[in-house]
Amino acid sequence: MSTPQVGIIMGSQSDLPVMQEAADILKELGVEFELTIVSAHRTPHRMLNYAEHAKGRGLKVIIAGAGGAAHLPGMVSSLTTLPVIGVPVKSSNSIDGWDSILSILQMPGGIPVATVALNGAKNAGILAAEMIGAFEEKIAINLADYKESLKEKVLKSVLDLK
Repeated sequence: MSTPQVGIIMGSQSDLPVMQEAADILKELGVEFELTIVSAHRTPHRMLNYAEHAKGRGLKVIIAGAGGAAHLPGMVSSLTTLPVIGVPVKSSNSIDGWDSILSILQMPGGIPVATVALNGAKNAGILAAEMIGAFEEKIAINLADYKESLKEKVLKSVLDLK
């Protein structure tokens, strides 16, 4: 197995159905990734270790999904120079997902987190692939093919309506 380029982390096992979409699209686009649970609140030392050693292990981007207070993406961003993409997850204790969205979106200056839509892990995976594809031609080609397939799907729908 090749070295993962993207780390997909989530605050708890309950986030997996959402975060699996990032893994699925990265696999489709040919981007190596790893997937694990890293809770900012329940395993802060694990989070610290993960973030501080991610770049040295070859990761290029981290996708961090979290619900509720959703501190994981921001805390990880504060500990690494890698780009972090935050996925707000609508959890069972959520306030319609707004708590997660605002916790990830409203980062202080100097600690950037790219934030996708609520439960938007698929777009987080695509964004991570685009970051890598800016420097790796094979991934860029895979992305171009994927986006072409989106266009073809819409055009097919147009024809189906006639």
